[in-house]
Amino acid sequence: MPVKKQRILFYKMCGICGFNWKDENLCKLMADTLKHRGPDDEGFYFDENVSLGHRRLSIIDLEKGHQPIHNEDKSIWIVYNGEIYNYLELRRDLENKHKFYTNSDTEVIIHAYEEYGFDCLNKFNGMWAFCIYDKNKNLLFLSRDRFGVKPLYYFFDGKNFIFASEIKAILQHNIKRTPNEDLIFDYLMYNIVDHTDETFFKEIKKIPKGHIAIFEIKEKELKIERYWTLKSGKEKEDKEKIRNIFLDSIRLRLRSDVPVGSCLSGGIDSSSIVCALAGMIDNKNIKTFSAVFPGKDIDESEYIKEVIEKTNIKANFTSPSGNDLMKDIMKLIYYQEEPFIGPEVYTQFRVMELAHEKGLKVLLDGQGGDEILAGYVYFFGYYFKELLKKGKILTLLREIYSYYKNHKSFYGIVAMLYLFLPYFFKTYIFQRRNNYMDKSFMNKYQKESTYLKDLIDANSLNDSLLKHFEYKLEHLLKFEDRNSMAFSIETRLPFLDYRLVEYLFSLPSSSKIKGGETKFVFRNAMEGILPDKILQRQSKFGFETPGNEWIKLPEISEFIRNILNSKSFKERGYFDVKYIKKIFKNKNNQGFVKHNGEVIWKVILLELWFRMFIDKQNEKFKGV
Repeated sequence: MPVKKQRILFYKMCGICGFNWKDENLCKLMADTLKHRGPDDEGFYFDENVSLGHRRLSIIDLEKGHQPIHNEDKSIWIVYNGEIYNYLELRRDLENKHKFYTNSDTEVIIHAYEEYGFDCLNKFNGMWAFCIYDKNKNLLFLSRDRFGVKPLYYFFDGKNFIFASEIKAILQHNIKRTPNEDLIFDYLMYNIVDHTDETFFKEIKKIPKGHIAIFEIKEKELKIERYWTLKSGKEKEDKEKIRNIFLDSIRLRLRSDVPVGSCLSGGIDSSSIVCALAGMIDNKNIKTFSAVFPGKDIDESEYIKEVIEKTNIKANFTSPSGNDLMKDIMKLIYYQEEPFIGPEVYTQFRVMELAHEKGLKVLLDGQGGDEILAGYVYFFGYYFKELLKKGKILTLLREIYSYYKNHKSFYGIVAMLYLFLPYFFKTYIFQRRNNYMDKSFMNKYQKESTYLKDLIDANSLNDSLLKHFEYKLEHLLKFEDRNSMAFSIETRLPFLDYRLVEYLFSLPSSSKIKGGETKFVFRNAMEGILPDKILQRQSKFGFETPGNEWIKLPEISEFIRNILNSKSFKERGYFDVKYIKKIFKNKNNQGFVKHNGEVIWKVILLELWFRMFIDKQNEKFKGV
């Protein structure tokens, strides 16, 4: 049945900033760097203790939605970025004790804080990053949502405390910009970012997901504490329960007075969202946005077409090219503001740009589904390892047979064998694979990096999923936040409803992988909603690009060549420059495999980040 139309007030997809002293001009300068996150309005609060800034993306309620928002006696103030989807239900409980002057969820947060203190966070279903200034207790209370959907960074030197939605706002202060070589090592060696509370700027950190930060203004003391932990439990598999939670998660995320569209890749996750949407609202009002690469192996048009035929939605497409990337590459560096692994991030950037051109302010997306349902192929290795360690040999053999039958690959078996290798041998394999790195740099940081042990050492599939949720999800969320906010778009993620996440993590491994299929229980739950071709799909793509082909384009090739020959690139101290040049020289040969292209893009993107944010060659660049 279609959802009954109701007036819902959401308008906080924004940027926030502040610090623990009064400086109106500096706070406004910080807010200006966040204008893309909130192009429609700005607001500030100043007193002798704090400066708070806010940029707002307006959806409705322009007059009453102005932040910062306060409680009845103006003793508590808030700047906030996010959505509390269940705020209507929470408001009903709070109206008996508090007088509201807006219809927003922002005000609900303030009054929930007054009633429940820091424990108010356990009542929220949503995504958020906020700072509450409590004048009575003389403190700042900051929080990020359970999964880290919304960003929140800070600088603290024992005296000055500065926070913001993006790093570039904090950089408006006179802060030293020291590259964080521990993270640069993990980036180059393991293809990983956003796996710790550190950033690529040594002096700047982030409030970890599922944490709070309490800054005592008078004492100048900062405490960071975890308020939520994801745990695996023991629940019975119930596909109807999964379906109901998933559909309710979508319904909550439809609370908006503006049209809600969706990203659509043709995979199980985004297709499930779109097909579920079609059962809730008029199909004619659903717009989807997809990236396609006609004629390429990574093209997913055939699956997208299945969803379109089933739902009769209004589909929109973009096909990013290498020449497009060259025009936008500095914008991409600016908005992402930390190094990213490859040009795949650009595909999502263009999808968001397309949605912006079509007038959308709110999009649903399937981010998180792979992490809670073992969607990546390498998870088979963890499941096979679990079965072997438990002595379930017959089940293991059946699963290996089914895996090969479905995927025509030995990758899952190889992944299992790798997991049994001694740690030193795992490290050796990575070193051999990444011999484009400077040897002295590699040797210096190899022993200090804990990433490989933190992520790979897992004894079961569920244990592995917990580790991936802890260490690998957040970089995808950051890419999405920056890409969407670059075009002032709010993205909502139904798979990251905490009720769905907690329930799925309580199910046994065999609910996620069975019969050579990933996402087993969710596929069953989506029967009758998804087209059969999507339900039976075994292939898996992310936001892919033909990156190796783009490297061969004359304009990009010349661009890369100039960087590799530059003095700054040679003097970074992270690369074996001769080896990288040799790889690049062979770009037109048959032996130029995907990994070679990944290496080229990775070092180029790192160098461009250095030039913009550390060397400050593009200090005046303001993005779109």
